[in-house]
Amino acid sequence: MRKMSRKPPSREPIPAALRLDGRSLAGLQEQIRQRMIDAILDGLFASGRKLPSTRALAQHLGVARNTVVLAFQQLAADGYIIARERSGLFVNEEMVKGRRAISRVGGRTEASHSTVWSDKIKGGVTETDAQRVPPDWHKYPFPFLEGRFDPALFPVDEWREASRLASRASEIQHWVSDPGEADDPLLIREICTKVLPRRGIHAQPGEILITAGARQGLHLVAEIFADGASTVALEEPGNPAMLALLKRRGARLVHQPVDDNGLIVDDALNGCGLVYTTPSHQRPTGVVMSLARREQLLARAHSSDFIVIEDDFECESSYQDDALPALRGMPGGERVIYVANLSRVLAPGLRLGYIVAPPDVIVEARRLRTLLTRHPPLNNQRTAAYFISLGHYDATMLRIGRELHARLIALRDGLNHYLHQSIAIAPVRAGTTIWVEGPRDLDARDIARAAEARGVLIEPVSAYYAAGRPPAHIFRMGVTGITGTRIRSGVETLAETIKEMADGSTPRLDMARREWLRGDDLRRAMSGATLLYRTVYGEPCTIELRRDGRMIGRSGFANEDRDEGRWWIEDDLWCRQWSDWAYGETSTFLTRILGDRIQWFSQDGKLRDSAIIVTAKE
Repeated sequence: MRKMSRKPPSREPIPAALRLDGRSLAGLQEQIRQRMIDAILDGLFASGRKLPSTRALAQHLGVARNTVVLAFQQLAADGYIIARERSGLFVNEEMVKGRRAISRVGGRTEASHSTVWSDKIKGGVTETDAQRVPPDWHKYPFPFLEGRFDPALFPVDEWREASRLASRASEIQHWVSDPGEADDPLLIREICTKVLPRRGIHAQPGEILITAGARQGLHLVAEIFADGASTVALEEPGNPAMLALLKRRGARLVHQPVDDNGLIVDDALNGCGLVYTTPSHQRPTGVVMSLARREQLLARAHSSDFIVIEDDFECESSYQDDALPALRGMPGGERVIYVANLSRVLAPGLRLGYIVAPPDVIVEARRLRTLLTRHPPLNNQRTAAYFISLGHYDATMLRIGRELHARLIALRDGLNHYLHQSIAIAPVRAGTTIWVEGPRDLDARDIARAAEARGVLIEPVSAYYAAGRPPAHIFRMGVTGITGTRIRSGVETLAETIKEMADGSTPRLDMARREWLRGDDLRRAMSGATLLYRTVYGEPCTIELRRDGRMIGRSGFANEDRDEGRWWIEDDLWCRQWSDWAYGETSTFLTRILGDRIQWFSQDGKLRDSAIIVTAKE
């Protein structure tokens, strides 16, 4: 009797979407593992079906077979794939058991349309950021934004050393245990002995609470001290985040004006229970509160029996040789609650801040923190403690303070050179921003939109005003996110933008000179490029032009709206078509690139749209 041969299991085809990203910082093995895990969990490789061979997948991805073999070995070790004797590799059914496919319509789950959620939300949060910043702000050539930091400022090597020490076996035993709600004692000690003395503050461990950034510290203080029966004074213009927190508590607000010496201290403060101020570098004007004004505020706090909330949000610039002491560290400072980040340059990834206050206030704040979020992660706290104890914090703050001061001077000089006749600069001693008065017949919001189209990000200031009519022609320029070498060019581009707006001039193509890109030059310029611009309804949009002709679009301040499409070149025209955006219709343009700016024109030479272009690195 003839023995029947067993039919080998069929192989899964390789999904077309399984591709590597040549611009990714991740290695090839890491990318292969990530893409395979995504494909397995998304059901692109069916459970029980044989996976493609390592040779076939290597050819599909354009990598060496050994690279795929090593990636598969790790996937097998992690349990995502299993080997069957003389059969090959398969998806581990245990890994996908219980997962259900999600039906999506237009990129959103069907469930999201089943309820009118806006009718169910109670107590919506007021927008707190003065400017909603594009997610890809760092790709713009000239980001003059306060509070967004140039990655080159981050102390990479020093932080790695501190992280390595905090990850030793003996240290892990400390921060994986549950110490209740206590903060890391080493970090508390380092703040007491090394950080606070720089600001003239002497504090005991029981007077310090670690927070998830200064914003959480302000939230805790507002929850503890403000309610519907409270009267709170805050600066005008001032911090919109604190304004939103106090409004949520129902407090009666006194909007106290600011002059060249900081918050004005007068009889309007007499009936207040709380006074919020940013004395080191007033937000948003950058004004430093004078020593005389500080003494006056503390004396008034004593005579009128109110508490001062001191927000030292820009501690990096407080490392200048002539920096004034914090209010908390001055005579009369016992009425001050001090709130700060460890450093804003560390904040985006670390989010560690602290409150300095009397012990009974710290006890209450800790109870509230426990109710809301518990303490910030102890591994981050211990890493920060080593970062400070090894001297890296002081050295970093000194380096950053000097660098930001040099950038501020470069910005001041650039404004003086290119916009001397039309712009007046408010007085500034230190900090990271310059308060700029533009031409009175132009709205700063219009200037910001026009400048963004040329790669310059500035910040109108209307959102910082809560009372009265904000000045429409004023904007801010910051130096934390832009390198010093690009400041002059950025100011020059801004000056050109303002001049064009004042003259009412609109770019047009010279059709006779054929001054647009054509053929292979156009293809090379667009292949692999990233485009940055604002939609007609004001939201940031990023478009990636893949070399294979695909387009990936992300729109919104959180990249919440996405679409895909394709682009191509036809008769010297750049063509694009989205799946959903622009009604899925084909658009064609003549294209011109000027420096970092790309312009699209209709075929009769009229400007239709423009964006910032970030060309691909070869």
